[in-house]
Amino acid sequence: MDQVALASLISFALILTGVAGLLLPALPGALMIWLGIVAFGFLDPAVNWPISFYVAEGLLALSTYVIDYLATIWGVKKFKGTRAGAIGAVLGMLLVFVAGPPGIVIGPFIGAITGELIAGGELRQALTSGFGSFVGFIVATFLRLFICGIMISWFLYKVISTAQVPLPF
Repeated sequence: MDQVALASLISFALILTGVAGLLLPALPGALMIWLGIVAFGFLDPAVNWPISFYVAEGLLALSTYVIDYLATIWGVKKFKGTRAGAIGAVLGMLLVFVAGPPGIVIGPFIGAITGELIAGGELRQALTSGFGSFVGFIVATFLRLFICGIMISWFLYKVISTAQVPLPF
């Protein structure tokens, strides 16, 4: 197997794993996509892309993780949650390390409820804040899909525009 085929295979496997990670919370989706892009760029000897491309793609990947936190806070606030509920929701995201993949969804929900109750809120409002954290999770998921779509599209554009061999289409 030549180096270009190996680069393509490794890159494809990492990007495919990353796409799966966008839907399966156990895998770091955007990070895997970025690693696939970097692997292709550094393993294929014909590729001579500027470092700024890899940095920009890395910043897009990083932005998906920031969006997770911001969308969770937004969801809690949108449903009239308090600062305590938002902090609880963000801390609840850490439940993924204990509960595994379900912790990504359940953790912020439980955290928002707990934060609201500790701050002296009523159960009804606490449940509403918890629901808001779930809405934030859904919004973040769509934004992650959009950003990773941009990452992959930009990568494919670079591959096609710098191809040394005429493409069959």
